[in-house]
Amino acid sequence: MPPIVKSTSLLHWRERAGTLPPVLAEALHACETQPVAQAECCDVLDLLGMLGCDAQTQAAALWFELARVDPALWKTQGAKLPAELQRLVGGQQAAEQVWALHAQRAPEGAAEGLRRLLLAIVRDLRVVFVLLARQLARMRAAATLPPEQAAALARLTRDIHAPLANRLGIWQLKWELEDLAFRFLQPETYRRIAKLLDERRTDRESFIRESLDELQRALEAAGIHAELAGRPKHIYSIWKKMQRKSLDFSDLYDIRAVRVLVDTITDCYAALGVVHARWPHLPGEFDDYIARPKANGYQSLHTAVLGPEGKTLEVQIRTHEMHRANELGVAAHWRYKEGGSSDAEFEAKIAWMRKLLEPRGEDDSALAAELHTELLEDRVYLLTPKGEVFDLARGATVLDFAYLVHTEVGHRCRGAKVNGRIVPLTFQPQSGDRVEILTAKVAEPSRDWLSPHHGYLNTARAKDKVRAWFRRIAHDANLAVGRSMFERELKRLALSGADVSKLPAHFHLQTHDELLIALALGEVTPGQIARVVQESAQPPAPPPPPVSARPVTLDHSALSIEGIGNLLTTLARCCQPLPGDPVRGFITKGRGVSVHRADCGSLARLARRDPDRVIEVSWGSAAAQAYEVDIELRGYDRKGLQKDVTGVVSNAGTYIIASSSRLIAHAGEVEMRFTLRVRDFEQLSTLLGKLLALPNVVDVRRVGVG
Repeated sequence: MPPIVKSTSLLHWRERAGTLPPVLAEALHACETQPVAQAECCDVLDLLGMLGCDAQTQAAALWFELARVDPALWKTQGAKLPAELQRLVGGQQAAEQVWALHAQRAPEGAAEGLRRLLLAIVRDLRVVFVLLARQLARMRAAATLPPEQAAALARLTRDIHAPLANRLGIWQLKWELEDLAFRFLQPETYRRIAKLLDERRTDRESFIRESLDELQRALEAAGIHAELAGRPKHIYSIWKKMQRKSLDFSDLYDIRAVRVLVDTITDCYAALGVVHARWPHLPGEFDDYIARPKANGYQSLHTAVLGPEGKTLEVQIRTHEMHRANELGVAAHWRYKEGGSSDAEFEAKIAWMRKLLEPRGEDDSALAAELHTELLEDRVYLLTPKGEVFDLARGATVLDFAYLVHTEVGHRCRGAKVNGRIVPLTFQPQSGDRVEILTAKVAEPSRDWLSPHHGYLNTARAKDKVRAWFRRIAHDANLAVGRSMFERELKRLALSGADVSKLPAHFHLQTHDELLIALALGEVTPGQIARVVQESAQPPAPPPPPVSARPVTLDHSALSIEGIGNLLTTLARCCQPLPGDPVRGFITKGRGVSVHRADCGSLARLARRDPDRVIEVSWGSAAAQAYEVDIELRGYDRKGLQKDVTGVVSNAGTYIIASSSRLIAHAGEVEMRFTLRVRDFEQLSTLLGKLLALPNVVDVRRVGVG
């Protein structure tokens, strides 16, 4: 790019820029008479223009400066601006909060969290370009600041802005940001390396020109069309390589380096052959990142040779397409430069951010809408009162956050404040929220925290911490709690007589007591118990057996009937059997086989009267899709209770066939009875658990047996 003529006043910048879009002209007019840092604003506008940012982005940079120096004027004029401009200014103001957190000297290693927080709260990604341009303008003028302020500005640049510029592939800004930060943070080392570079600059530039001329002639003689250029080296990158490889300055191969750009991959290898034929290459200094791209997709050929005068020379060879991809970040170049880890979702976000740097003819508003859709985060970034940043999966609660901060904080958690407002432990905070955990003196987690129906904990890590705490308390207490939960579950599902002898083996446990303890600790859920009981339930031994024959499974039902085929079957209304219930059949007159629960009282009376009509029935593999079941709910009367109950039933995927309720006025209680259509025991167990978790509900159970 041609050199930029610097402007020191906005008026001079306006005159130099010529005709301006109205949105930018209005912002310039508003700022020209205000006490803004005009030289810095001009620098920011120049940098944004170099990056190809639109007039709205440049205008937003000016309006932010106006809002900072004259809040009253911004309050009156800013309200009249378009919503998009207000959003761009608001994004810059939100970023200032991140800078304030960094200024509080967050703990070591928190910089990545701050960078992620920045990207989470800045919804319009053009704001990031304004932030980078303004920071570079401030760093260029940092020499006029007191040493403490300059060092603080440099730390912020090193921790936040330079890595962001790297991730975005804005190399023009990245190198300068890194070098300027390095200059103020390690001035002695900076001056030493700069002096070494200056002492050899003339010789190095002469050597590069000679090498380029010689290599250009050799490539032309081989019929290879190529663009050659010296590859600039920057002080910070030189120091980083010296540290990483424990090398002295004189031992670096790539202080003298050239880059060769060709049209095709075939030309890459042909050019490599020319380079190695012209100069002897150094053993162990060749890397083929075309055949074996880096994990981030970076592609190029790297080699080091003994060039003219026997001096080492690094040569990089790549196609024009590879060069564009590497420079603009399609290869996610920042990953191996920073040496940090990343996840697929965050990389996808960065890739979309890089799209803003690519030439495009499409409408910016359409691209912004597309980006907004693509960049929805699956994690939230939360702040402690001290300014530390923690990230959690989206949907995590403030109690999950407490356990992430520290296990003991989670154990002693009794409440939480989000942005100064008290919230329940099930509250799910959003990115940028400041969360304060309220703790008691004594650790006392609740077993309800492990229940999936209550919604206190949504992360596996937090649940494991709670289970570990309960393991440490008395064995007998866990056993008693587990037995109570187990018996309550069987009772409310009307399965008290079910065979549970095989349950421990199913969960890879040795004894029934171990199963009860696992249930108390939340390692086994009531829903899992219900499902296994359903799968393992067997009918009891029959009374005098009927005619023995091979069971016949009817295609139109989910039942196998001894000795009889193609016979109508119906589920008895008196006991409403579900798949998994031990069942038996009774041959009726005109209605085929009526299927009852094995412990049904009505069936017992029929069997005493006509024992020959009792036949064996078992559930087949093709279970029907829905069965009717009656449940009864008891609770303290309150407004909206029935609405809440029907909402839970609907959300659970079950259907209400009939319902009734009865108010017990003297006790302030209400009894509700529902006939539902459910799929199986597991669905019924889950539904009963959710209903029991509703406020004011005292008991819920299955009824209608016998």
